[in-house]
Order: sequence, then structure tokens, then C-alpha cells
Amino acid sequence: VQLQAFGGGLVQAGGSLRLSCAASGGAFSLYTMGWFRQAPGKEREFVATISRGGTVRDYADFVKGRFIISRDNAKNNVYLQMNRLKPEDTAVYYCAGRQGVTGETINSIDRYDVWGRGTLVTVSS
Repeated sequence: VQLQAFGGGLVQAGGSLRLSCAASGGAFSLYTMGWFRQAPGKEREFVATISRGGTVRDYADFVKGRFIISRDNAKNNVYLQMNRLKPEDTAVYYCAGRQGVTGETINSIDRYDVWGRGTLVTVSS
């Protein structure tokens, strides 16, 4: 499967943005999906993950209560709704996938084997 993230842009602090990740060329519904981000000068870090059926989700502590991950297997898309954005959320956001088992979520960067190109999110203060 190939992944492409889009939907990034410039937003003011406190605002919202929705990222999308489109999958093609594979059985998307078999993939556990995740979102990661990389800020300038920092390592890539986990943001959110969702099981292949969409029933189980997990988040990094710094986005809990603000971000929501979801997926639409019929449309081969995974989404990241980002609310109450902060300047420290500024980063390039990446989606990633790995064939998983039912109910599995993955927050380890090393376990993902399919990555999309990132999309830049800039939050101004």
C-alpha cells in the first residue's frame, strides 16, 4: 500500500485542522495506521494510532483531548482532526501503516513499514 498525507497548512493558535491520509494499492482495511510528527530539529514522534477496524485508538499524552484519529475503510482514508492547536504542534505530520491484527494499535515508530510523505502544519501564536 502507498500512503499520501495532505491537509496541512497555516493556522492560528486555538484553531483546528483536519489531516487526511489516502491509501492506494493495497488492502487498507488490514492495516493498523498511525500519525507521527517531526518538528524542526527534533526526532519524529508518535501522535496517534488506530486499529484496522477503527475500534481501538491510542494517543500521545500531549494530544489527548485535542486530536482525534479516525478512518474510513470504504474510502481508504485515515484522518487526524486537530483541535485547540498550539504553536508547539508545528511540525511535519506523517501517516504510517503496518498490517496488523484485529484490535491492535501501534505507537512505536520502528514497527511501521509503510510511510507517506509528510504534510506541514504551522501554528502561529
